[in-house]
Amino acid sequence: MSKATFRIWRGDALGGDFKDYQTEVSEGMVVLDVVHKIQAEQANDLAVRWNCKAGKCGSCSAEINGKPRLMCMTRMDELSIERPITLEPMHAFPMIKDLVTDVSWNYEVKKKIKKFKPRKPDAADGTWRMSQTDVDRVQEFRKCIECFLCQDVCHVLREHDKHEQFIGPRFFVYSAALEMHPLDTEDRLADLKQSQGIGLCNITKCCTKVCPESITITDNAIIPLKERVVDRFYDPIKKLFRVFS
Repeated sequence: MSKATFRIWRGDALGGDFKDYQTEVSEGMVVLDVVHKIQAEQANDLAVRWNCKAGKCGSCSAEINGKPRLMCMTRMDELSIERPITLEPMHAFPMIKDLVTDVSWNYEVKKKIKKFKPRKPDAADGTWRMSQTDVDRVQEFRKCIECFLCQDVCHVLREHDKHEQFIGPRFFVYSAALEMHPLDTEDRLADLKQSQGIGLCNITKCCTKVCPESITITDNAIIPLKERVVDRFYDPIKKLFRVFS
């Protein structure tokens, strides 16, 4: 057993401040374990969102020492207890209370993205044919647990508050899963360019770095979508072809 100090943000939409809690930590504990211990022994009214404690629900997202992480997947032996460990809510979303933020904006964004629209079956029995390579390409995107850590770390949302013009990395991943699906026929490129703001992403790869599912967000989702938008709207030859056709 050793003692650690947790500096936890306490407050609501009207304001708040950090408060220090000193507690004992033992081998094998994760940050969420410590938060539950503090909640049980020192701060019964501490608000924290969690569910599975297995890194699969995405509920316990927070900022640990300034970095967006899942509390249930951040082991105490990864952190130094020589100085206070800071815990604060995600910065990109409205505050509710303590470590809990209102992430409902994300679900409203998802509703606006055009849904999957399959092509007609390839065979008379109503089945499709597709290559395994095409199937494998979109499987990575389906690992997303919607923790919204990538949304939180993205400077376009976090620092510039472009929520009305920019859908964020999570939904570029969602769009890529649809756009690259071998059966999909829907056209989302105009939306990506105009209302969803893919041009605002300057590919810093910060979203890829914080993804707990190790999805290669920037290279495998955002850049290919950017390339499709550029091909459609900015390629001079294709632009000329569209004028004459």
